[in-house]
Amino acid sequence: MDRDDLVARRFEADRETLRAVAHRMLGSASEAEDAVQETWLRLNRAGADGVENLTGWLTTVVSRVCLDMLRSRKSRREESLADGPPETAVREVGAGVPDPEREALLADAVGPALLVVLDALAPAERLAFVLHDMFAVPFDEIGEVLGRSPAAARQLASRARRRVRGAEAPEADRARHRAVVAAFLAASRGGDFDALVDLLDPEVEARADAATVQSGAEALVRGADAVARTFAGRARAARPALIDGDPGLVWLHGGEPRVVFAFTVEDDRVVAIDMLSDPDELRHLDLVLLDRG
Repeated sequence: MDRDDLVARRFEADRETLRAVAHRMLGSASEAEDAVQETWLRLNRAGADGVENLTGWLTTVVSRVCLDMLRSRKSRREESLADGPPETAVREVGAGVPDPEREALLADAVGPALLVVLDALAPAERLAFVLHDMFAVPFDEIGEVLGRSPAAARQLASRARRRVRGAEAPEADRARHRAVVAAFLAASRGGDFDALVDLLDPEVEARADAATVQSGAEALVRGADAVARTFAGRARAARPALIDGDPGLVWLHGGEPRVVFAFTVEDDRVVAIDMLSDPDELRHLDLVLLDRG
């Protein structure tokens, strides 16, 4: 078997996986086929010599192709809109790749409602969410595709996840989550350690982005007791808010958001708190204050 035949066989073995990734990323079977074809052309040009993990290499290439297509699509749409990106809005109320066959079936099962939500995400958010949450690609590899750090890739996926979850969650769930965050804020302001522990999942994680770590926060605090100690008596200046539609907290300075606390709530307990203060990240959040301070 000559080299070209070997490369072709290896590509065909991964074709369904690549099609599944591209379909989830683009939401279009025809565009997914275009992305896979472009990936094949790039493989032909580059060759597979020295590539130990060809599936991983091809997944990276098809992801970059899809990212370019998403950005091009978004750019075309924005040509008809007002110039300039949206600024950070703070509003007051009233004011590893799994089995290819399985993933091909998943891609075919993308419903119209999910596609609408995914289509509203920024290209980088959509890529991070799809690759990590649907195909279990590690954040260090996603960061390489995006030209961002693994931490930034994780935040992009987290933001996309909140938006998807917020669009799909029933109003009753949102109300319960809002009550949990309100109780957390009250317990934190009052320094009520036991009440905080009761609101936290035993395996809860409090994660800080690089900018928050530079301000003195720990990058990762794990466990209900440790997280409760971190927040007990320390949220007096925080204000309740909706963050991309999900309940959370925000600390303002001079009317501008400085630190955002994004909560993940499951079964009426807090399972994760993401502390964000990177201005580039905050700029892309939709923040709605739930009180007037």
